[in-house]
Amino acid sequence: MSRMQLVELEDLPWFPAVLRDGGTAYLEFVLRHSGHAAALAPTVLRALRASGATWIVDLCSGGGPARIVWDALSAAGHTVPMQLSDLYPNTPALARAAAGSEGRITVAPTPIDATAVPAEEQGLRTIFNAFHHLPPALARKVLADTVAARQPIAIFEVVSREPAMLLAMLTTPIGVTLTMPFWRPFRWAWVLWTWLLPLMQGFVLWDGVVSWLRIYSVPELRALTGSVEAPDWEWEIGQLPLGGPAKATYLLGWPRRR
Repeated sequence: MSRMQLVELEDLPWFPAVLRDGGTAYLEFVLRHSGHAAALAPTVLRALRASGATWIVDLCSGGGPARIVWDALSAAGHTVPMQLSDLYPNTPALARAAAGSEGRITVAPTPIDATAVPAEEQGLRTIFNAFHHLPPALARKVLADTVAARQPIAIFEVVSREPAMLLAMLTTPIGVTLTMPFWRPFRWAWVLWTWLLPLMQGFVLWDGVVSWLRIYSVPELRALTGSVEAPDWEWEIGQLPLGGPAKATYLLGWPRRR
């Protein structure tokens, strides 16, 4: 089936922040404890080496797994400076992600649009679990901007649009119910919206299914890169096994060295 551009509740401006933050905290918990985010680190390192980049500029950071990936790189002896950024930054969440990195992870002082990254932002551009939010026109702009700036890019979705992943996602309400006390930073309001009035389970399930429907497949990513004029560019698109039915979808791109 083709990708569908539906609406996730977390994208709506009126959606309660307490639920949105809970959904982000749940995803961070799952990504950290499943090891799925850390499994992306070798591919990020390969993109750094292939492009010659020595800095990571993380776009659409939100509550994504950038810090988990950075921790995995550092644990393997590859400590790379990283800057977190977003068009609508959640400043406390980004500050928390940067904490304890001894200054090696910083937060962009101003909002950054992934379709028009400032020229001074040099390095490997990364987007973790956020590319599916962009409709094709904006997704193409992100790729065209990185080509125009001759900066490498690495895009990851820790989900692939396959039936087995959808079936696994249907168990999300159980995971939300059981893991809520371990989300960080903990908020007592989550007890109300998870255990007393179980809205959190419905929200996370809905957004998870919609995210699955919005993920760009490998052929769709190839079509996007094919629509961008980049004659001296290297693209790599594929999937990474994460154990069981889980697969990550990725897109790497960098200018050919002259």
